[in-house]
Amino acid sequence: MILRNKVAIITGAASGIGKAIATTFAREGAAVVIDHLHGSDETAQLVRSITDADGHAIAISADVSSNEGIEHLFEGCASRFGAVDILVNNAGIETRSALLETSEAEYDRVMAVDLKGAFFCMQRAARQMMAAGKGGRILNISSVHEDQPMPGNTAYCCAKGGMRMLTRTAGVELAPHGITVVGIAPGAVDTPINTRTLLDPSSRARLEQAIPLGRVARPEEVAELALWLASDKANYLTATTVFIDGGIMRASTGL
Repeated sequence: MILRNKVAIITGAASGIGKAIATTFAREGAAVVIDHLHGSDETAQLVRSITDADGHAIAISADVSSNEGIEHLFEGCASRFGAVDILVNNAGIETRSALLETSEAEYDRVMAVDLKGAFFCMQRAARQMMAAGKGGRILNISSVHEDQPMPGNTAYCCAKGGMRMLTRTAGVELAPHGITVVGIAPGAVDTPINTRTLLDPSSRARLEQAIPLGRVARPEEVAELALWLASDKANYLTATTVFIDGGIMRASTGL
């Protein structure tokens, strides 16, 4: 168990990639804190599945778009498991709206969850890690759209582009404290956020044709990458993004 005796917080972990990461980390010995905003039934079931397998998990409902919510999340973690060793900033939303159609409220909400939440969760985790003096791991679940434009989803792309520079800058700032910061940029993944596309046969076929490996990723595949990056095997990797996209970035750029 490569994460034995580690404590991990995973934001937005009720479903999709976050759920897969929580399950994988718990399997490898970590005590996991499953943050969710909506989906109490799903998180309760996830906690049961982990504890039934002799793992350690709790669910905390916290809105990471506010510092009040973030404080609630970290206090809940500390009261049950102690200081955090691994933070996975996975919470994210999108509007699927173009530049000319996005309202101020939609823009603010995407930025608050996807970028502001990641920023202040990272700040809170880093302070705790520095106080403990043991270093730590921070993983930011980004997207190929931190680099690749996605017309019709502008606010989301802006947020992920900001996460790219947050990862790089924070990785450099925190390196002297033994804290690494790495982004994970998935391409298309079979998660609820992509359900509408994947359930439409023609849309799914177009998407799979654009991916050199010919299929979308499973959440568990992203989770296995996160596991490696959270472990001591990735000690020397920081301030960068690892793409897990089936080759779609290279296919689209020709590089």
